Amino acid sequence: MVRQYIDYLASIRRYSPRTCSIYQAVLEDFYAYTAELDDEQRFSVATLRNYEVNLLDERDLGARTVNLHLSVLSGYCRFLMRQGRLQSNPVHLVHRPREEKRLPDFYRKDPMDAYFASKRGTLEFGSYEAALRYMVIALLAGTGVRRAELIGADRSDLDLARRTLRVHGKGDKIREIPLPEELCDDLDQYLQRANAAFPDADDSSPLLLTPRGGRLYPVFVDRTVKRELGEVSGINGRLSPHVLRHTLATELLDDGADLNSIKELLGHASLAATQVYTHNTVERLKSVYNAAHPRAKKTDD
Repeated sequence: MVRQYIDYLASIRRYSPRTCSIYQAVLEDFYAYTAELDDEQRFSVATLRNYEVNLLDERDLGARTVNLHLSVLSGYCRFLMRQGRLQSNPVHLVHRPREEKRLPDFYRKDPMDAYFASKRGTLEFGSYEAALRYMVIALLAGTGVRRAELIGADRSDLDLARRTLRVHGKGDKIREIPLPEELCDDLDQYLQRANAAFPDADDSSPLLLTPRGGRLYPVFVDRTVKRELGEVSGINGRLSPHVLRHTLATELLDDGADLNSIKELLGHASLAATQVYTHNTVERLKSVYNAAHPRAKKTDD
């Protein structure tokens, strides 16, 4: 039944291979834990609570990971209900551990501006690989696309005349992202370099081509972000494509963009996912308040 559920997620729900792999690993772990039980015992509230305690206390997993396990099991139980294998969803009766709220990481504007100012020349004068690495950062930071969305972008998705990029998001949902003029200029220069390096490339080719002419892949993108931003003064903390997505969202919110517009840009399914960025602006406001407000300043006696 697990195999049928994973096939359903991949073919009907259009979940990514990575997500399907995570779901399968969680379900296989649960079945291994309940190997000696029949289905009635396995999907009882008591068993699910014992499994949660095992994850928290015996394996010392964090609340976020445990909640992921419970979410996967909840989705699986809903699938079993549609198959007539369960009458109700027992996961709904399991109390979930409370997660600590984490503010999204983001990079400061000045270091990012310094990076682009120092690297933009690689499009014209650097090697093709250097130009490619620059474009990976420029597109992630300029559009807020997810890593998988960047990898999946084809040339046919780019419309420089209209300054838009068509993005194939989660669940095979398609959205259009407006492109700043400077990013369009960068893309135009990059495509000229790519055409010279790979004369057979056409509209069906990936938008960004690896030095060997293939499609980007996750490890390449991750390594590029770490290499390009790792030595930039003022950029600290986690170096990942998703932080560049957070950075754009935070900057847009700081500059007055409304949450609904940011939600559409990022391809969030609900406004709740976008609202987390308001915490960053509040924390920044507190910092400014404490540093500048006359009644917040400490005075020497």
